[in-house]
Amino acid sequence: MNTKLKTNLMKSIKNQADKKKDIKLLVLDIDGTIAGHDNQVSNTVKQAITAVQAQGINVAIATGRMYCSALRFHEEINSNLPLSAYQGAWIQDPKNGKIHRHLTVTPEIAYQLLDYFEQPEWRSLLSVHFYINDQLYVREITTDTAGYAQRCGVDAIPVGDLRQVLNNKIPTKVLALCSDLDLIKNMMGDLRLRYTPAELYITTSVSTFLEVANPFVNKGYAVRYIAEELLGISSNQVMTIGDNFNDVEMLEYAGIGIAMGSAPEPVKAISHWVAPSVEEDGVAIAIEKFLL
Repeated sequence: MNTKLKTNLMKSIKNQADKKKDIKLLVLDIDGTIAGHDNQVSNTVKQAITAVQAQGINVAIATGRMYCSALRFHEEINSNLPLSAYQGAWIQDPKNGKIHRHLTVTPEIAYQLLDYFEQPEWRSLLSVHFYINDQLYVREITTDTAGYAQRCGVDAIPVGDLRQVLNNKIPTKVLALCSDLDLIKNMMGDLRLRYTPAELYITTSVSTFLEVANPFVNKGYAVRYIAEELLGISSNQVMTIGDNFNDVEMLEYAGIGIAMGSAPEPVKAISHWVAPSVEEDGVAIAIEKFLL
């Protein structure tokens, strides 16, 4: 091996070792990252997380799920940090109940979104979910909503006309669920033309989910709050792992951003490394590679 190549290799090894040494916070997505089709965290992943915590590295969750739905995962990994739910719109500490952040959609835009999703040609195709005070309100219990509620372990509250709940309550998040992927994609493009990023945060956590939240919401903001405001550390001391478009901001923020093997190609493209899939315990492998 020539001297220059050997020097570059040693620098690369040292840089990777320095990154391992500097990481103080690991932030994990839930669905498609630590929980697969069985909706459980494997023992292998739990053991890897425990090993990380034994080294003094904090571990937190950032998810699109409701707070009440994400809580059992927070408890399973023994996190001692606030839980970031609803893409970071709701950040709460389960230990003392303190809500660090709760950002909502404006009432005006909530009504506009309802009108948009309930256009006659779409009404029968979409299941519209309004999340208010950590409860799920729907027009009716559709097959899609029933499957969603079962996986999340929540009860959907059917109210007929969703305008009833908007009279005095404001949604944390609005979700339109549809099995027609082209419709979801087209609606997302249309909404991004209607609303600027300063008005709405629009994303997908699953290809069949179109999710809308306050413009100052995304997982990147949530991770930054945990890291900088609560722990007093910088972005290069953070490692994040996620699997979909709603994870992009936190993958970009972190010193080490890991995409899961099932992630869409654009998400993989902005990550530092691509882990195996959740079914192959990709999080445990990423932890072993970068942190242990």
